[in-house]
Amino acid sequence: MSARFPSKLLEEAVNEFASLPGIGRKTAFRLVMHLLRRDSGEVRRFGETITRLREDVCYCSVCHGISDTAVCETCSDPSRDRSVICVVENVQDVMAVENTRQFRGLYHVLGGIISPVDGIGPSDLTIAKLEEKIREGSVKEVILALSTTMEGDTTNFYIYKRLSGYDVVITTLARGVAIGDVLEYTDEITLGQSIINRRLFSLQTGRP
Repeated sequence: MSARFPSKLLEEAVNEFASLPGIGRKTAFRLVMHLLRRDSGEVRRFGETITRLREDVCYCSVCHGISDTAVCETCSDPSRDRSVICVVENVQDVMAVENTRQFRGLYHVLGGIISPVDGIGPSDLTIAKLEEKIREGSVKEVILALSTTMEGDTTNFYIYKRLSGYDVVITTLARGVAIGDVLEYTDEITLGQSIINRRLFSLQTGRP
């Protein structure tokens, strides 16, 4: 979209929306024009919500997922099984597993997966924090619930090596989750069955 804008404020707003992933300039322009047609009070609430999102949302000090409080609702829930930790890449994966209603343990959010191409190494993730939890001795099982991609399997291998010296069972999702699938987009029934039918992680093959 190369036409000259009649308003500098309009152009700046379009530029900000276009900076979001997956939003082109034409889509950004339509979104901005939609906001201009909305009631000023609605637009104000929209802006305030975005501001609060950035300023008030924090990361749980236990699982490192997104939370409104220092410790998230899941980690503070006394009914959760604290002897089992499900390791996931991001908060979307926590939501995906929770939607299956098949898991009652706790989570550990890595904040990504190892990807040398993208410059993401083990030190950029919360793997060391995970090892600290295992070192305490109360965790009996770690479920590696990462996407079945090359990067996901590389991260699985690395975590397995880091934790193999501890007295903890390391399992991975059953391959009802197809190789190459992103966990976030896996349907709830398949993901739920993968949680129930998880297998011991194998260092030799990375497969159950």
